[in-house]
Amino acid sequence: MAMEVTQVLLNAQSVDSTVRNQAEETLKQFQEQNLPGFLLSLSGELASDNKPVDSRRLAGLILKNALDAKEQHRKFELVQRWLSLDVSVKSQIKACLLQTLSSPVPDARSTASQVVAKVAGIEVPQKQWPELIGSLLSNVHQVPAHVKQATLETLGYLCEEVSPDVVDQDQVNKILTAVVQGMNANEGSNDVRLAATRSLYNALGFAQANFSNDMERDYIMRVVCEATLSPEVKIRQAAFECLVSIASTYYDKLAPYIQDIFNITAKSVKEDEESVALQAIEFWSSICDEEIDILEEYGGDFTADSEVPCYYFTKQALPALVPLLLETLLKQEEDQDQDEGAWNIAMAGGTCLGLVARTVGDDIVPLVLPFIEANIAKEDWRQREAATYAFGSILEGPSPDKLTPIVNVALDFMLTALTQDPNSHVKDTTAWTLGRIFEFLQGSTVETSIITPANCQKIITVLLQSMKDSPNVAEKACGALYFLAQGYEDVGPSSPLTPYFQEIVQSLLTVTHREDAGESRLRTAAYETLNEVVRSSTDETAPMVMQLVPIIMMELHQTLESQKMSTDEREKQNELQGLLCGCLQVIIQKLGASEATKYVFMQHADNIMNLFLQVFACRSATVHEEAMLAIGALAYATGPDFAKYMPEFYKYLEMGLQNFEEYQVCAVTVGVVGDICRALEDKVLPYCDGIMTQLLKDLSSNQLHRSVKPPIFSCFGDIALAIGEHFEKYLMYAMPMLQSAAELSSHTTVADDEMIEYTNLLRNGILEAYSGIFQGFKNSPKTQLLIPYAAHILQFLDSMYMEKDMDDVVMKAAIGVLGDLADTLGSNAGPLIQQSASSQDFLRECLSSDDHLIREAAEWAKLAITRALSG
Repeated sequence: MAMEVTQVLLNAQSVDSTVRNQAEETLKQFQEQNLPGFLLSLSGELASDNKPVDSRRLAGLILKNALDAKEQHRKFELVQRWLSLDVSVKSQIKACLLQTLSSPVPDARSTASQVVAKVAGIEVPQKQWPELIGSLLSNVHQVPAHVKQATLETLGYLCEEVSPDVVDQDQVNKILTAVVQGMNANEGSNDVRLAATRSLYNALGFAQANFSNDMERDYIMRVVCEATLSPEVKIRQAAFECLVSIASTYYDKLAPYIQDIFNITAKSVKEDEESVALQAIEFWSSICDEEIDILEEYGGDFTADSEVPCYYFTKQALPALVPLLLETLLKQEEDQDQDEGAWNIAMAGGTCLGLVARTVGDDIVPLVLPFIEANIAKEDWRQREAATYAFGSILEGPSPDKLTPIVNVALDFMLTALTQDPNSHVKDTTAWTLGRIFEFLQGSTVETSIITPANCQKIITVLLQSMKDSPNVAEKACGALYFLAQGYEDVGPSSPLTPYFQEIVQSLLTVTHREDAGESRLRTAAYETLNEVVRSSTDETAPMVMQLVPIIMMELHQTLESQKMSTDEREKQNELQGLLCGCLQVIIQKLGASEATKYVFMQHADNIMNLFLQVFACRSATVHEEAMLAIGALAYATGPDFAKYMPEFYKYLEMGLQNFEEYQVCAVTVGVVGDICRALEDKVLPYCDGIMTQLLKDLSSNQLHRSVKPPIFSCFGDIALAIGEHFEKYLMYAMPMLQSAAELSSHTTVADDEMIEYTNLLRNGILEAYSGIFQGFKNSPKTQLLIPYAAHILQFLDSMYMEKDMDDVVMKAAIGVLGDLADTLGSNAGPLIQQSASSQDFLRECLSSDDHLIREAAEWAKLAITRALSG
């Protein structure tokens, strides 16, 4: 086989599908029957300069895919598989990879550098391949430029794959020295400089200690800034990418360099190629992101304790930065495809301007207003569009007091422009800006609202008229109406939109039937807006919402009639079904929530459920999800009557729970189980064996996406609450699962915001399970079944309290569980709570919380604990 691997790899890229499929099958069999031989053959192919470029490239790609995967469970399997290979096999493969870095063939070198990094990502944390970094660093001093370039590229990929904390500082220093020297203008070829600059981008996370040292930081910054002036475009772009990364990673170290960086970025924005200028603008967007985060976290209260002080770089640069950004808005592309939202310098400038407005607030307004006034009525469409874009960009950040008077003057002008401007780009941006006005400045009271009885009719008329415009303008007009409607959610019995409700709904339905509704997301925008209009409707318009029910049902029914379809048609049909199910979900929630409309609506319930079941029969994952959510709403609205649908619906519920490949479908289905439990209460009992079996099976699978675990735990609580002491038979399975998840969530070394967020979601799911189980067993003679688990639950609460990293939601759930435990177990809980390390401290902290929901939960827990302690 090793002899034929070249031909098989070439055949696997054949245009003839029979030849290609046969080759792929041969490779698969070789891999399954003899993995070490398979990997050795591939690495030999990649290393041999006598082999064709195409077979070498594919050999490297297959090698890379044998070491890494996107899905966590698959990645874990591949890592274990590599680690279990014989040491001599791994050594031969690694030797071939390092040898390939010297190949004269660029594709082979580049592929090998990625594979080396993947192996390093597995082995370096295991303290294996200790000689790797040393041998790469010795390569950097090789004379041939192509070897130096491939090695620098490899070091960059290695820094991407390996965590900084597993490489000692001495090696980090050597890597950075090699990379920064490679960037030096005197170091020879542009390829080497480019590879070095890109490698620095990946290595910046390793440079914490170096950025804390003034001399080393100065040297790195000087070399990066020099690279932004390179004659080579790609090097300039890569250097600016480094600056963008430095802005977010080392914001607090930038003060000495910010003036120079401003000069460099300003020159680039004005004069350089677009790819470079975009990165120069991105630098200031990153600075704004950092300052927005700092200001939000500390609210301007900077003390010696603040982790990162705010240096107000944006504010300092404001007088020069804003004119620079405004200039970019005039660089639109005549034929820019609004449908694709192509990113260009005008869009980047407007986005950055919006971030500047959020960072500095009112200070931006006087700098932008003259530009708007000077350009808004000019003959050249670019100037009108730029003025409108500038206005729309600064609407989030400054105070309503500052903006409302300006908006009141501008509104009439913009409504006229939306229907009468001859240029589609101007109309598109005008509709977007109106949407931003309604999103940020609508005002909830008559005094603060920019929408008055006098202008409301004109606003609605203009938006509905613009929905007949080209798809991109119509889509933005739908968006503006969406935000207009959203401003009237929960405003009480009357809404300014009520007189126009019928007309708005009719116009939106007309949009969904446009022949070009598939362009610019127009159909989706129309349905999303229709949903928002229904959501924010008042009791007065309930009869009109009721009239929508048969219309949407008929449309959904029509999507089920087409039998033979191409793949493309089926995708469109699935998408439309999803939109219609989503619309029905909102209507069900609206009409089912009011006693006045619920009775009449229920007459449609059987037909609606029947339609949803037919949608499931089409077997599409996307629709599955939307229809499932709509059924959750129907269960909530119909309550115990939902029981009659369960025999037919249960098989689809089970299919959803089994579908962990499409984990969003699985997570939604788990949520619907909770809705059904709340609707049916103990009538759900006949289905619980099947549901619990499937949920436990999901949790045991290493293929389950981690985001589905918290809702599954939460669902245990819903089931226990619905069936009470009948949950007894599941305790021996569910409690150990909860226990091990609780231990895992207590011992997570939290590295980043995403992990902190997930840990809190997981804890909340576990706590909701415990809460539901305790409340389900309350007043039952079987409460003593829970006593063996109480000590562990209290330990879990203690460990969370000690770690001090709970968010408010988890804190409320945790104090609630403490109360539930005391309330359900009564005097049996007293001694356990007294032995707990921190229950009393935790209770005191919650009683004095700023969050009234936490305080309420704590007051109740205090009563329950007092009763339990007094026996």
